[in-house]
Amino acid sequence: MKRIGMLTSGGDCQALNATMRGVVKGLSNNIQDLEVYGFEEGYKGMIYGNYRLLTSKDFSGILTRGGTIIGSSRQPFKLMRVPDANGLDKVEAMKQNYYKLRLDCIVILGGNGTQKTANLLHEEGLNVIHLPKTIDNDIYGTDLTFGYQSAIDIATQCIDCIHTTASSHGRVFIVEVMGHKVGWLTLNSGIASGADIILLPEIPYDISKVCEAIDKRHTGGKKFTILAVAEGAISKEMAKMDKKERAKEMEKMLKQYPSVSYKLADDITKKTGYEVRVTVPGHTQRGGTPDAFDRVLSTKLGAYAAQLIEKEEYGYMVATVNNTIKKVKLEECAGKLKMVDPHDQTVELAKSIGISFGD
Repeated sequence: MKRIGMLTSGGDCQALNATMRGVVKGLSNNIQDLEVYGFEEGYKGMIYGNYRLLTSKDFSGILTRGGTIIGSSRQPFKLMRVPDANGLDKVEAMKQNYYKLRLDCIVILGGNGTQKTANLLHEEGLNVIHLPKTIDNDIYGTDLTFGYQSAIDIATQCIDCIHTTASSHGRVFIVEVMGHKVGWLTLNSGIASGADIILLPEIPYDISKVCEAIDKRHTGGKKFTILAVAEGAISKEMAKMDKKERAKEMEKMLKQYPSVSYKLADDITKKTGYEVRVTVPGHTQRGGTPDAFDRVLSTKLGAYAAQLIEKEEYGYMVATVNNTIKKVKLEECAGKLKMVDPHDQTVELAKSIGISFGD
């Protein structure tokens, strides 16, 4: 008998179900006696013992279904060693529930914070496999995360739709794309949709350069300009501040504006006089059915995880490296971010065709 636990933690995305399906189908095809326990609402379920036995019916027909059949929640890593309101030791509680169910391993699907806790549980002696999920594609050690390509498609479609109204009204449009710390999603959706200006957290912008790029289009006969802006984009002035100063400045800004894009829009209008509109697709980028690419990627990642479980190889993240699925030790990648290099070839080539990054 093989007993595995599964949980999905952090923000949801389009291919969580598809990835869990890949794991279970891979195991079911090679193991006669298998029990799969789903912890509900991520680490919360593992902490408080909320779980249910999943059957083959649970994994039937979910390849194309977005979200997660076992729910998710955010449990910050920095609070994992802090007792809850009733004094409960969260880490110890997770270990006890793992042993109570006599699990052979726990399969954890999630992003950076989730991965850090997965590594913590591995260090505490649990058998852990991590599957990299995030629409931000910012997990160190893997070229791709599932959910990322589907989110690119949605963000791209949103910017595509803005093109028609922007050209009709001759306005400047800002589309705010998800990504607080890392700009992979904004970079690639911006290029795919033909955005004129792309602003990323990794490349602080100069508002004068942004306005120059807009003016250049207008003087060249282009009546509209589209900016793809990461929600974590920052100005060069803010980039020079230390962490505390930046936090204070951000808090001050958010009292006046809903997000960085609205502040940017106001600055552009004041400097140029152009009418600016802001569109925020928000959580639509996480929703809907996974695209074909993510369905294939998720199936491959899940099937590889099943092979690791069969061979009892634990303490790994299942990664995509140079188009090959491989295992990466959790301690080598946990706690690290994969940032966009300002000199990345994609950035340089985008600049070569006239896209401005405001720098």
